[in-house]
Amino acid sequence: MNRRRATLTGVALTALAVVTAITVPATTASGGVAPAIDDSFAPSSEIVAAVQRDFKLTKEEALARLAREDRASRTESALRKELGAAFGGAYLNADATTFTVNVTNAAAAAKVRGMGATPRLLDRSERELNAVKTRLDAASAPRSVAGWHVDPVSNTVVVLANDVAAAEKFIANAGVTKDAVSVVQTSESPRPLIDVIGGNAYYIGGARCSIGFSVTRSGTNGGFVTAGHCGRTGNSTTQPSGVFRGSSFPGNDYAWVEVSSGNTLRPWVNRYNGTTVTVAGSTEAAIGASVCRSGSTTGWRCGTIQAKNATVNYAQGSVSGLTRTNACAEPGDSGGSWLSGNQAQGVTSGGSGNCTTGGTTYFQPVNEILAAYGLTLVTSGGGGSNPPPPSGCASYPNVFTGSLSSGGSAYQPNGSYYYVSSTRTHQGCLDASSSSVDFDLYLQKWNGSSWVNVASSTSPGPDESLSYTGTAGYYRFRIHAYSGSSSYTLGIRLS
Repeated sequence: MNRRRATLTGVALTALAVVTAITVPATTASGGVAPAIDDSFAPSSEIVAAVQRDFKLTKEEALARLAREDRASRTESALRKELGAAFGGAYLNADATTFTVNVTNAAAAAKVRGMGATPRLLDRSERELNAVKTRLDAASAPRSVAGWHVDPVSNTVVVLANDVAAAEKFIANAGVTKDAVSVVQTSESPRPLIDVIGGNAYYIGGARCSIGFSVTRSGTNGGFVTAGHCGRTGNSTTQPSGVFRGSSFPGNDYAWVEVSSGNTLRPWVNRYNGTTVTVAGSTEAAIGASVCRSGSTTGWRCGTIQAKNATVNYAQGSVSGLTRTNACAEPGDSGGSWLSGNQAQGVTSGGSGNCTTGGTTYFQPVNEILAAYGLTLVTSGGGGSNPPPPSGCASYPNVFTGSLSSGGSAYQPNGSYYYVSSTRTHQGCLDASSSSVDFDLYLQKWNGSSWVNVASSTSPGPDESLSYTGTAGYYRFRIHAYSGSSSYTLGIRLS
């Protein structure tokens, strides 16, 4: 493909006025800019009502909480990439008013403050704790050990156990550093949430599970994601009719079902009260954020995210990479949808307790399922999700090219910035030439003292696209190579 390179010297770009007469400090995200916040954040009325009910809040309090959680989720995503090995995990407090980010050095703490979060200086990074957890994952756990997860609050790997002595033996056999592990006694006994009863769900023989989210995949009819323990590859389903095209359990707990032709894929989640929630994207929520789930046994329930990358030791074998919550669930809810705001989070795996006395439930993160099978989430196309990149970006009226190595950043147009004199919609299209890299795209605005991220597109792939409507001012695009090296094309359009 021939791609033209636009130059700024003496060239008037279509609808893009490049400014070179003022001096703007070249502050990058590594200098501590504000997080990327999507100004189109607007949770559905159903989500707001559920959070009001389960958290005993007023409507205004629920809206404020959801907005804080949305901001924290996007801040965590940016800081995780920005801080690298110095990142030690992050979490919201009980009422989601304080977002704390663990770091291992003072320079990282300064960046956290610059993004509006509260830094906490600790010895162990998230990578170090994940390494400890990986050692535990490789060890054989007794049934009296319910599971384990990295806990940013205690800065340890928490092992949940019915028998503390057995847990300590399990830890010793894994050969991990003892001071990096905390044993918490629990009565939990997790099991996959599947049962053979009727309901508004889907069926595998005589068993019932719940649909997660509608997905598409090139060359297929599309279908839905669900829990891996619900069925094996090749199993047939009814209501809707389909076939398991991929399934992983134990180890993971995810699957996807291709539905038969004639079924219509919708970006909706059933609330079991005659209404639905529309899914807008799959931005991962922070620890401490509210999260709601839908299942064919107990309907619509909410709680908070307590831990990520948790390992659960089921009777069938351990499953890693799950998210722990205090929302309840019961058999038959397996595979069902989890949402934070209007963002898809995952599918129900299993847990302990019930919806009468309360319990703990784990879900398999949805983004891992999408990546594992090459699936695309069916969404509304709004409320925080960016439009999909077009096939190539060279058709945009202003085109810039360059190349980046892993960890590097570039600024366009041509290392400079541009000015708009009125409210305009800024569209950016990033096309990396290699399909094996992960490049991210940010739109930044000058606030009088520094560059601030006002929009971002950070999917786990080579191509990105964003659209942002902003007031008059100075703007620039930042391209960041999260992983891999490649040349790229950036298209910019103003409307």
